[in-house]
Amino acid sequence: MDAITIIGGGLAGSEAALRLADLGFSVTVYEMRPQVPTPVHKSANMAELVCSNSFKSNKPDSAAGMLKAELEALASPVYHAALATSIDAGGALAVDRHAFSRMVTHLLEVHPRVRIERVEVADLEAVASTCDAVVLATGPLTSDRLADDIARRSGADQLAFYDAAAPIVMADSLDRSVVFRQSRYEETGAGDYLNCPLDQQAYQAFISELVAAERVMKKEFESGDLFQACQPIEEIARKGLDAPRFGTMKPVGLVDPATGRRPWAVVQLRAEDAAGQSYNLVGFQTNLTFPEQRRVFRMIPGLQEAEFARYGVMHRNTYLNSPQMLDGTGRLYAPDILLLETPVFVAGQLSGTEGYTEAIRSGAHVALSVAALLKGVEAPLLPDTTAFGALMRHATDPATRSYQPSHVNFGLMPPLSAPIRNKRERYAAFAERGRAAMESYVEQLMTAGLLSVRGASR
Repeated sequence: MDAITIIGGGLAGSEAALRLADLGFSVTVYEMRPQVPTPVHKSANMAELVCSNSFKSNKPDSAAGMLKAELEALASPVYHAALATSIDAGGALAVDRHAFSRMVTHLLEVHPRVRIERVEVADLEAVASTCDAVVLATGPLTSDRLADDIARRSGADQLAFYDAAAPIVMADSLDRSVVFRQSRYEETGAGDYLNCPLDQQAYQAFISELVAAERVMKKEFESGDLFQACQPIEEIARKGLDAPRFGTMKPVGLVDPATGRRPWAVVQLRAEDAAGQSYNLVGFQTNLTFPEQRRVFRMIPGLQEAEFARYGVMHRNTYLNSPQMLDGTGRLYAPDILLLETPVFVAGQLSGTEGYTEAIRSGAHVALSVAALLKGVEAPLLPDTTAFGALMRHATDPATRSYQPSHVNFGLMPPLSAPIRNKRERYAAFAERGRAAMESYVEQLMTAGLLSVRGASR
């Protein structure tokens, strides 16, 4: 039986481990927590979500929806765990983060071909010498020692930028006389979001204090330092007084029942758990100190007495220069890595892709690549008309310069053969083209013996 080592028990590592074990391989997962903690993880569970609890849109004609359809077609065990622990979030897939990570951990612990080792890996060659393939899935918080080892062996500079998480507040500490429940453009129904309305005066006072507040990291961040999808709210506010009001705090599609009018700005809260006991401040990733978060965020109407279940944090985020270091299968081909007898693959955010769903899909993709290599079969080419295929083409194209991590988006898709001006119709055409391509790809995987269970394309 071929032995595979997976370093990292996050979303990508968990997906790769379960998929490879289902295909008959013997898998060892190295996860350094809890022996070696990180600045943001709170438990020793696998696939713990440390930023948002949302996997983004479920709409089939969105790029995120396309990606979910691909995971369904591949019968992704981690994606199915997300569905099983989902909570109401409008048109998005959000999960009870604790139930989700517990379920994924259980799936790994009970699988007869998966072994979990709770130790830090600091030397890639040491583990590579004991197995037939290595999957690096250590994510954005790769330990310093392993990151140094990878950088030394790759012959490329280690790249780092910063990521931030939003605070979470307790539901029973909210002022329900101010906060109202409503989803955007909703005419009837209870709504899946709580909304804190601000008038112009309250908004301007809040922004003034926000940009002046004390930060954990004192530096003024440039755009290249920050993960664009997780920029701290105070950095957005520094771009201009109205920047948050046209982004994270936009009031479009909402009507405050107390006034019958659209607020000047709004802070949305999304449930963190199925029982609705806690809520995160949507888009409010932050680098403020804990006392400043308590002071400034309590200026938001409805949060005057907010009890913080978790403060927002900012941390280093590490990824590889994928266009110069990975091929389309996810294999690391840096010179010193190739000197190892064991092939090394990279999955998840360490590979330079962004997003929870993307990480799961990356784990599946690399698992299929490893399985094909060890089985001695030719893996079908992943179509670049699929959501993840387009992302991988971008992330591994040597012509891509000044690379920053990206999530799936229609801007990465190959153009349609016949241009469509209407955006909604164009996105629907992208989705239909991708669905057909994925259906053919799955058939090829089944024929090659690389897919043990067929999913259902949505």
